[in-house]
Amino acid sequence: MSSELIDALTMLEKEKGISRDVIIEAIETALVSAYRRNFNQAQNVRIDLNLGVGTMRVFARKEVVDEVFDPRLEISLVDAHKINPNYQLEDVVELEVTPKDFGRIAAQTAKQVVTQRVREAERGIIYSEFIDREEDIMTGIVQRQDAKFIYVSLGKIEAILPANEQMPNEHYKPHDRIKVFITKVEKTTKGPQIFVSRTHPGLLKRLFEIEVPEIYDGTVEIKSVAREAGDRSKISVHSDKPEVDPVGSCVGPKGTRVQAVVNELKGEKIDIVKWSEDPVVFVANALSPSKVLDVIVNEEEKATTVIVPDYQLSLAIGKRGQNARLAAKLTGWKIDIKSETDAREAGIYPREEGILSFDDEKADDADLEFNLLDETE
Repeated sequence: MSSELIDALTMLEKEKGISRDVIIEAIETALVSAYRRNFNQAQNVRIDLNLGVGTMRVFARKEVVDEVFDPRLEISLVDAHKINPNYQLEDVVELEVTPKDFGRIAAQTAKQVVTQRVREAERGIIYSEFIDREEDIMTGIVQRQDAKFIYVSLGKIEAILPANEQMPNEHYKPHDRIKVFITKVEKTTKGPQIFVSRTHPGLLKRLFEIEVPEIYDGTVEIKSVAREAGDRSKISVHSDKPEVDPVGSCVGPKGTRVQAVVNELKGEKIDIVKWSEDPVVFVANALSPSKVLDVIVNEEEKATTVIVPDYQLSLAIGKRGQNARLAAKLTGWKIDIKSETDAREAGIYPREEGILSFDDEKADDADLEFNLLDETE
């Protein structure tokens, strides 16, 4: 064994954290296979590597028997006594059978094993690093694209951005820097496989955590997210501290914080609404920017009927029902929107008891959120 190999093992142990004993054991196993393959031998052999003196020897292991049926695996008691008179039946005799030209094969095999172990160790390190970053956000650089995937460099590894996780309003070019949400980290035979997304609601949540210190330190909590990537999203926020305005914190001075998120998502419209444990208030807030007159709650079916002014009906529903659909996702409640005229004709508005009317002042208070919606929608 060359001194270069010994130095390589020492370096691997220090820099890669791979135990020298583990590599030596792997080399010995590989050398056994190489010996049998290259010298057409079926013996039970053992490889002895001596790092101290840098030598490598091959020993055939044979069992001591009365009658030999396979000389490759057995040795007679008579022949064993010629080696050492202390041998007895069923003992194992080791005979050195190191081929003269085995050194070259050993060097090649050792190199292959070391290379393989280094690759496995590096994969293990990368996997350990990224498995802890599932459901986290990272900045990557677009490398290339094919029919199904966009490949994004995350430094040590390329991540896969599938077509269904790409935002419809984005066009990706090589060397573009984008923030991605890590959805899944898998361990495969070819190494770690990392899947990322630009459409996942978690990306929106993580972006606000980056931009809003109050979310990062836990003063403000994002309660729920509803997203139709590339078009429009809603988030609900809450703070246990009465003096903290959770919506205002997310909006930031002159809207700078939410605008930074919008810019990262290439103009995706974002509503920020105040969360409430009262479904009446929460549903009314979630339907922003429309004004709400009343919310009738059906606890058993977890459904609500929302009454809005006639001129606000289309705004409450939104284009292709988007506003109502996102509000339902955000709150977890079914939402049926009725105009004031229809509600009066149906006899459900105004209610004689328990009427909760969202007058302009209350609606404005619930509508402190910063949204980038065109109210003509």
